[in-house]
Amino acid sequence: MIGIAGKSVLVTGAYGGIGAAVAKAYAAAGAKVLCADLKNPTSTVEQITQAGGTAAGIQCDVADEVSVVEMMNQLQSHQGAVDVVVHCAGVIHERPLLDTPAAEFDKVIAVNLRGSFLVGQAAIRQMHSRSGRVILTSSDLGYSGRETFSPYVASKHGVMGLVRSWAKEFSPDIQVNALCPGPIDTEMLGAEQMTEKWRQKELDIPAARFGSAEEIAHMALFLGSDMASFITGQGVGINGGSVMP
Repeated sequence: MIGIAGKSVLVTGAYGGIGAAVAKAYAAAGAKVLCADLKNPTSTVEQITQAGGTAAGIQCDVADEVSVVEMMNQLQSHQGAVDVVVHCAGVIHERPLLDTPAAEFDKVIAVNLRGSFLVGQAAIRQMHSRSGRVILTSSDLGYSGRETFSPYVASKHGVMGLVRSWAKEFSPDIQVNALCPGPIDTEMLGAEQMTEKWRQKELDIPAARFGSAEEIAHMALFLGSDMASFITGQGVGINGGSVMP
């Protein structure tokens, strides 16, 4: 019904958290999923195949162009040109601006923004002149900003720039959107890793709780489906009301 069965899907950041949940959701809907991550995503692949889905895994540094090109070549040789890419790979750092070394800024931008550019560009090259979906991951903070998170916020704001530009450049054949999660309880953004001030800010939202990776995966699946055929250039908030743009 949602038009996912048989499609070739790439999910980055699939070792755990949101990426793993997205990969499992697409596989459960009948897609052929390539799970990519800097870490070996074998665990996610095994969980998918044990549940009767179709998946393979590859290690990829999304900030490295050669690594990304090799990933796309392997995807095309094993499951055909990509139909849907959901780019979930990312990093987050909390540090006051005046204590933030330039190297840390460079790392965040490299993974979150450069990685989005490289993965999206490589996927669109395969999709060009045929229908496709590119789903990047921004953040509610890409809209609202947050003290002590300026490199992360800048990277996620930049992701929205890519989304809006590509949606105009490649419509109507390719739809480009972004997931904009709010506070999600994952390993990367686990409550136990937060400062108390950070934790209280995350909980001070209308939903009064953290979201789950599966809740983000539901929206990722929708955006890649036939039901989202008139949505492009959007940052979709799944955030419990943390930001209301």
